Amino acid sequence: MKKKKRIIIEKVFRYFARTGILILGILLFIFSLLSGADRLGGGITGIIYNSPNALPWLILLIFAYIAFRWEMLGGLLIFLMGVFSIFFFRDPKNPFVLFVISIPLIILGILFLISGYMKKLE
Repeated sequence: MKKKKRIIIEKVFRYFARTGILILGILLFIFSLLSGADRLGGGITGIIYNSPNALPWLILLIFAYIAFRWEMLGGLLIFLMGVFSIFFFRDPKNPFVLFVISIPLIILGILFLISGYMKKLE
């Protein structure tokens, strides 16, 4: 019974982590791609000129792909990106960014790490 319970918890963590990182990563990527495009000419050219702003979130989506393949490695990368974002965005001065970007990344990275660890216990 304990093993069955652990497998269910592992699957719930994995599902929540995968769904959360995809939603967060895609929304942040789209927002950063479109957020400054109107000042840079608008339309497709504005999006192209603004595309370097979306590179960090493209890297996050690459980390999500890695987490889908290798949960422990991907979870560690996502966790470290969340910790790095605290210093990069100066989150203590901006609590909105802390609670919308950094803390969710850290939590999702930890969920991937726990899920991967529980999978190794099988």
